[in-house]
Amino acid sequence: MSKTHNSPNLTAPRFRQQAVDILDENFHKGFKEKYPKYEKVKLSEIKKIVKKFNETLWETVIDTRDGVQLPEGIGFIFLGTCMPAKDNNIDFGKSQKYGVKVTNKNWETDGKLAKIFYSSYANKYKFAFRECWKFIACRNFKRKVAKVYPENWTMYIQVDRDRKLKSIYASTLYKNYKKAQEEKLLKDYNDFDL
Repeated sequence: MSKTHNSPNLTAPRFRQQAVDILDENFHKGFKEKYPKYEKVKLSEIKKIVKKFNETLWETVIDTRDGVQLPEGIGFIFLGTCMPAKDNNIDFGKSQKYGVKVTNKNWETDGKLAKIFYSSYANKYKFAFRECWKFIACRNFKRKVAKVYPENWTMYIQVDRDRKLKSIYASTLYKNYKKAQEEKLLKDYNDFDL
């Protein structure tokens, strides 16, 4: 039994939250005061550098199973596989087109969904007000995940709906990270080279 879908009123008034840009003239002025040797760097060049760094960061999150540790110890981002929510996952575009509620079943990933996780719960990420921080992925990151995930969805860590991310991190991710660090250090190690 299918239920009819009520289309939204596209002419209704909308609320748009005021966006705040961190990379503005005040930031540029403070940057030049703090680093006088980079005084000739334009704000547009700084924005390009930050954008390229962020793109490299999220591409690495997608390409690696264990995710990425963020600079300055502010946390850890990884891509996880999880079961969908218990309620229906409605495809609003198709529902509006056909006038009937259409749900996403994700057949190509055995019903699993991709989710971008941010964590700052490990001991090494303890800083003031860490509970107040959150991560919101940009549109390009989300679209790239949606495109790449069905091709290689078994690569990512399975996250249970009932377990806290803190316990998953402690048991899986941190151990894998430490193991990778040890392998990197032992790669060039030689017992006989003193």
